[in-house]
Amino acid sequence: MKKRKNIGLDFEVDKLTNSIENSKTGDSFTTEISLIVKEDLKGLIKKNGWQFNWASEFKNPTREIYKLTITNNSNIIQGVISLEIKTDHVYLHLIESAPFNIGKDKVYLGVPGNLVVFACKLSFQRGGEGYVFFLSKTKLIEHYKKSLGALHFGGKKMVITTESALKLTNKYFK
Repeated sequence: MKKRKNIGLDFEVDKLTNSIENSKTGDSFTTEISLIVKEDLKGLIKKNGWQFNWASEFKNPTREIYKLTITNNSNIIQGVISLEIKTDHVYLHLIESAPFNIGKDKVYLGVPGNLVVFACKLSFQRGGEGYVFFLSKTKLIEHYKKSLGALHFGGKKMVITTESALKLTNKYFK
């Protein structure tokens, strides 16, 4: 398997909502996050506008790959996250919004935020006290500090601590 360089994540947290929100109408839709299954990978390809090789991520035994869908509409994937459960934290490898949820004409707001908050919740559930680590592209470090309450601790390294994770999960999961 080809090794990917750790260049840093470059997702943009457009809005923190406890669901996802239609960017035109403002209508809110509840979401579900579930593990990706092999059949899902057929649609998560570059030809369909996806940037990452999700099939390769899926094959990595250390990774857990989750999809975000609208409740009662599990056929349309809104976003995907690849993470790794460590003994004392969750490590984010990749986050990607569906191609139709990127750019100025995106259909839904809140997809990346939803996925990051899920990682925080998973960290609490799996003994990591909410800690979530990731590498950031340099230009987005300030964005993650403001939008997620993440701390920058050198180079491209970012961490969401217990305190910030609690704020985020309390906002999303009432």
